[in-house]
Amino acid sequence: MPDAQEDGYRFRLRLSERGEVVGVGDGIAWVRGLPTARIDELVRFEDGSTGLVFQLGADLLGAILLAQTQHLTAGMSVQHVGRRLDIGVGDALLGRVIDPLGNPLDGLAPIEAREFRPLESAAPTILERDFVRTPLYTGNKIVDALIPIGRGQRQLIIGDDGVGKSALALDAVVNQRGRGVLCVLVLIGQSRTAVAAALDVLRGARTLDNTVLVVAEANALPGFRYLAPFAGCAVAEHWMRAGRDTLVVYDDLTRHAQAYRELSLLLQRPPGREAFPGDIFYLHSRLLERSTVLGASHGGGSMTVLPIIETRQGEISAYIPTNLISITDGQIYFDAKLYAAGMLPAIDIGRSVSRIGGKAQHPAIKAAAARIRLDYLQFLELELFARFGTRLEAGIEAQLRRGRLLREILKQDRLAPLSEQAHLAWLLAYGEGLLDAAAEPLAATLAGLFAGVAAAGLRLEDPKEQWLALLRDLLERPA
Repeated sequence: MPDAQEDGYRFRLRLSERGEVVGVGDGIAWVRGLPTARIDELVRFEDGSTGLVFQLGADLLGAILLAQTQHLTAGMSVQHVGRRLDIGVGDALLGRVIDPLGNPLDGLAPIEAREFRPLESAAPTILERDFVRTPLYTGNKIVDALIPIGRGQRQLIIGDDGVGKSALALDAVVNQRGRGVLCVLVLIGQSRTAVAAALDVLRGARTLDNTVLVVAEANALPGFRYLAPFAGCAVAEHWMRAGRDTLVVYDDLTRHAQAYRELSLLLQRPPGREAFPGDIFYLHSRLLERSTVLGASHGGGSMTVLPIIETRQGEISAYIPTNLISITDGQIYFDAKLYAAGMLPAIDIGRSVSRIGGKAQHPAIKAAAARIRLDYLQFLELELFARFGTRLEAGIEAQLRRGRLLREILKQDRLAPLSEQAHLAWLLAYGEGLLDAAAEPLAATLAGLFAGVAAAGLRLEDPKEQWLALLRDLLERPA
């Protein structure tokens, strides 16, 4: 009997395009032919290598190499794959370390994803979006009280190298354990040591099961470093569309911009300011605009983004930092001078702002923190004048003492996140002057205060008088 496959066969004309590799080098392949090729389309080379169409020219097209064998040379044939680049998504990725193509890097079993999403997709429309209403707690005193972040917000973390930017973002990821927020940590151009350190922190804090790591190491092809944030965004976007809350950290977009510049120069695109291509702003805007909070009719999920950007000598008016400041909803600025002075985290409250996070902040915390930011900034100005040795009035001396107390309160160790109840506790205790005569050391007093508040089980909605009565009782107890 004839084979069923033979029965279904129909003789017809089949057309296919074949291109030819003209040159290969630095993670780029130049191809002649394939006249119907489109941007972001996958192509396959004769030796099994794969590439992504990135540049269309009159005679040649440029492709980013995603998988390259040692046998790829000029003269080989190239064919269409017939699809765009996508990545596996879903809960199967939780707890895993993957590359921008979804391949595992942790040495565990292959990931069996049931759904796939394209790395590049359109941002949600205005009609799909909703207002930022729910707070996202990082566990940090300065951020949660004075620079609040809401779910669906894009909050930039900016500062010089080695001042604690990545540490704050990692602490924010750790603090999402048990809060129903799924996290995606994108590490771009990092060393293997840095990747292993981040993995150890998440594993030690028991947060790895709630997190996906998308890694493009420093020695990876420039195409991988370019694709990494889009891969992480696609993974989180799947959960957001399914009605879940997500947090994405891009560490960092400086290296991402450098990888894009490298690819663009290799592909002979016209350079602009600082040799970046003219569409560098669009590169980051189309990535960050995909983060939002969706309306209830579209699932109600959210994607909060913490992009990290590096400055040089504190220069925030450089090209890439100003681009990202204009795209995001606020910034957390890290100051190298504060870091050197031992003020950790080294967040400059005067230069940091959250444009929409205050609308998501809990009313009790918002009311308790209303004047603290202004008081702290006034203290910094007074302290500057007091250095000249001028005799000060008693009221100014008292203001300086309270300012120094607040500065000590705002100091916080790594991997020591606080609950929202602890935030309200220190805000009320400081605002009412209950800590003015606190016993030394202050850190021990605050630790006892936070432990007592946690044991009491008060809620943020409870009356202020009830909170103050508890705080007075805890602070008056003998050590």
